[in-house]
Amino acid sequence: MTARSRSGPEMTAGNDDDELLPRGQRKQRTRDALIDAALQLMNEGRSFNSLGLREITRVAGVVPTSFYRHFKDTNELGLVLVEESGLTLRRMLREARRAGAPVKDMIRRSVRVYKAFVLANRLHFLFVAGERSGGSPVIRSAIRNEVDQFINEMTQDVRHLAIFPNLSPEALRRVCELVVNTMLHAATDVLDLPPGDDALAQAQEDNHVQQVRLIFLGASLWREEIERG
Repeated sequence: MTARSRSGPEMTAGNDDDELLPRGQRKQRTRDALIDAALQLMNEGRSFNSLGLREITRVAGVVPTSFYRHFKDTNELGLVLVEESGLTLRRMLREARRAGAPVKDMIRRSVRVYKAFVLANRLHFLFVAGERSGGSPVIRSAIRNEVDQFINEMTQDVRHLAIFPNLSPEALRRVCELVVNTMLHAATDVLDLPPGDDALAQAQEDNHVQQVRLIFLGASLWREEIERG
């Protein structure tokens, strides 16, 4: 995630130039600072569930009372963390799946878009990976909903591209569910990749592409009568 400027009228220490900014922009800076602070604390090994309001505001450089001008509680901040990157990633992946390219090219392009996004939003994905199987039930539910959005949008796109014309809507959704969950698990592999090892990065990309191609191959051979059997 791109670092945000942390300054504004709610800060314990500010910059005189911030007073020249519109109120809405100053408020957005403070909100961004609170989100960045939570991510920074989790990057230091903390679980989201263990974070307290006062330490988040301390790291953000804002007074504790300002937290409630932006979030009802820490759970609401967590929901924003879940949603913040989801819309952008879904848009990028839908573009990568645009019509006019062979399926094999679409798969590799989608894997590359996903990998670049994971690396650019490392802290967000570490947060999702940690909270997906633990932590607050509210956050887990939000992550499940976000995953469902990815599956639904991919199902719509694949149906529009007529890649598997013989599959029922239910079977097609299961195929997309397999792909989405495979790539979610792949995020930790991407994040653990040693920087600068281009050969290993290429091998990892090839492996992820092949995994998705195998899912697509199985889907192309699937017959509804087999499923009913």
